[in-house]
Amino acid sequence: MREHLTTTALGRAAGAAAKILAYAVMILFTVLTLYPIFWLVMNSFKTTREFQVSQLSFPKSPTLDNFAGAWKLGDFGKLFPNSIIYTVGATVGIILLSVLAGFAFAKIKSRATKPIYNSFVIGILLTIQSLMIPLFLEVNLLGIYDTRLAVLLVYIGAGLPIGIYLATEFIKGIPNALVESARIDGAGYFRVFWSIILPMSVPVATTLAILNVSNIWNEFALINILVSSTDLKSLPLGIYKFSGSLSSDYGKQFAALTIGMAPMLLFYVVFRKQITKGVAAGAVKG
Repeated sequence: MREHLTTTALGRAAGAAAKILAYAVMILFTVLTLYPIFWLVMNSFKTTREFQVSQLSFPKSPTLDNFAGAWKLGDFGKLFPNSIIYTVGATVGIILLSVLAGFAFAKIKSRATKPIYNSFVIGILLTIQSLMIPLFLEVNLLGIYDTRLAVLLVYIGAGLPIGIYLATEFIKGIPNALVESARIDGAGYFRVFWSIILPMSVPVATTLAILNVSNIWNEFALINILVSSTDLKSLPLGIYKFSGSLSSDYGKQFAALTIGMAPMLLFYVVFRKQITKGVAAGAVKG
């Protein structure tokens, strides 16, 4: 009896210790993740001179002049709306086309299904760097260089390989009986897609949104070769200005980085519940 109680007590103690260790690791990870963001935002309210004197202290006289100066020097008034257009437009396009293609590849079988699917999925292995010159030549050939259409088409095309792969694998798990029942009732494939497949694909759509929103918002290399007009460039290109002659103006540099980072933080804060539910549902479904 005593041995049993001792074993039970040891088991509880070990469980409590493991839980404490897990919480300690998570707290440490959280601190290491959030501190650089806190440091960046904190220093964006300092003057360059104050930052050079003390990089770790709180600002003695917080100022918003850095943000006003960064906004003006970086042309953020023009670039910010462009980033929103590119991010929202390309993400929506990737989600819709990926789920549409995933439905076709998963539920509409034909001899052409496998080779077409493989031609999309092989795109996952291609790097952006290897596609820059072909893409530049292609948009010039089509006559859409230096247009928003070129940027959106390239962003959507770049996101489709992984999007189609994830959507196809997810939709394969949707019972065929649902599609067959709708078809027997006279529904066409597009009606099946809008009424059954798309609502049930919210988890994978959420995953694709998470992957693409941050990638497109922060994308720099492709848009740098697709457009030359300042009116069509995105926020990362404006932030890049502060790495040149303005690199020594730390206050404005940190303010510019904070401005570029803020929308992504806001996105995850506002949609955290939907993101958590979508990822959890996708994991369970998978």
